[in-house]
Amino acid sequence: MLSKVLSLLGFPDEIKRMNMRQVMYQVLNFAMIVSSALMIWKGLMVVTSSESPIVVVLSGSMEPAFNRGDLLFLTNYEKDPITVGEIVVFKVEGRDIPIVHRVIKVHQGDSNDNNSVKFLTKGDNNNVDDRGLYAHGQVWLRRKDVVGRARGFVPYIGIVTIIMNEYPELKYTVLALLALFVLFNRE
Repeated sequence: MLSKVLSLLGFPDEIKRMNMRQVMYQVLNFAMIVSSALMIWKGLMVVTSSESPIVVVLSGSMEPAFNRGDLLFLTNYEKDPITVGEIVVFKVEGRDIPIVHRVIKVHQGDSNDNNSVKFLTKGDNNNVDDRGLYAHGQVWLRRKDVVGRARGFVPYIGIVTIIMNEYPELKYTVLALLALFVLFNRE
């Protein structure tokens, strides 16, 4: 029965030879891989206190410190003060993609809490500060804008992410091939 349905749907012979139990096993195996990846990501979020513990540098604005495609590891512990020279990843209202730049000025507000601190950033390879990138009317960044602080990096590993985003057809083809491999692999 199952093989007739699969053959009508145009599935390859490899799946047609599987019984229902084998097909369900492969689907569960695929679901476990996806859920494991999500659990690892959520665990990293908790350990690093960052909504995005790993980011890819998308532009050359931080060269020579970081190149396009470098993979950055972030932490975002509230108790650590932001200092001049530190590399932060921040999000600006109205923009979806976080920006990786260096803190060039810190302005301490009236009180000594971390929420009153304001700071200004600039890309190492840029001629001017980031005020032109901030939200309309925003002159300083605040602690709430920070996604994380760079703690380490792996050079050029993230170029795969950049290529996948620039060529979505390639991304969907690779994902489909990986899914098929997991489903058809009987080991």
